[in-house]
Amino acid sequence: MNQSPFQDCIDACVQCAMACNHCSTSCLHSEDVKTQIRCIQLDNECAIICNAAANMLSSGNKHIGALYQECAEICDDCAEECEKHAHHDHCTKCAEACRKCAEECREMMKNKKPESYSVS
Repeated sequence: MNQSPFQDCIDACVQCAMACNHCSTSCLHSEDVKTQIRCIQLDNECAIICNAAANMLSSGNKHIGALYQECAEICDDCAEECEKHAHHDHCTKCAEACRKCAEECREMMKNKKPESYSVS
């Protein structure tokens, strides 16, 4: 099986979704869960869109262009919120994964044209 030309972005999306899921679960179990509500909400939204982006990219869907922008924006928002809770290791790791995913999505927006979104 050939590696997708979108593999770096797919990998970043999958890693981000995993980090967000872990962060959300960890925040739910923290003693100060009430201060983590926004973080949990963004973690969940970010995981959903990252999984969707990874799925669409791996299928070679040509309609993903707008999803890159949304994914990058939600990842940025999630990273910003997680950085407010940097005293939690899981939030720090989540913020890093979100920043990486946003960067990969923006690279895809710059470098890929819609006609190149087909699986070979």
